[in-house]
Amino acid sequence: MSDATHIRLAHTSQLGADDLAVIRDLLDAAFDGDFGDEDFEHALGGMHALVYGGGVLVAHGSVVQRRVLHQGRGLRTGYVEAVAVRADRRRRGLGAAVMAGLEGVIAGAYVLGALSASDEGAALYGSRGWTPYAGQIGVLGPAGPERLAEEEGSTYLWTPPGGAVPDAAGRIDFDWRNGDVL
Repeated sequence: MSDATHIRLAHTSQLGADDLAVIRDLLDAAFDGDFGDEDFEHALGGMHALVYGGGVLVAHGSVVQRRVLHQGRGLRTGYVEAVAVRADRRRRGLGAAVMAGLEGVIAGAYVLGALSASDEGAALYGSRGWTPYAGQIGVLGPAGPERLAEEEGSTYLWTPPGGAVPDAAGRIDFDWRNGDVL
């Protein structure tokens, strides 16, 4: 990050309508229009890491609380959402800066971090100590637990000091939400 770049951590409640519109514009552009209303909804209600360069938002990520059921125990999980860097600012450490901010939040408030990695994001997460969960992935859906085999291999976990380390022999089930569950 350059000297003209700074990071801000803020809860959704501290962001105004203009802030949210700027975040949404960044996400729409970064995901080439493949970022829907439900995706944006999933990114709200928690802490945001906002990176500004020259007074302009150039990177974003958020962490929201989710419950993960593992071997009969509910784990308070910080779920990372909406990590994006403006196309003209990529490969400059901004994604790492976003993740460092979010990992600090996870370490201070959760027993586990989780995210669903795109092919493009997997290298960043892996370089920061996030690892793909080797066991089965599921969701506690409206009709009961169901397996999400398509999420296996792309669901990454990060354990802060003193956090829970789910045993890969056991399935992890995420709480339900509308749209893409993970």
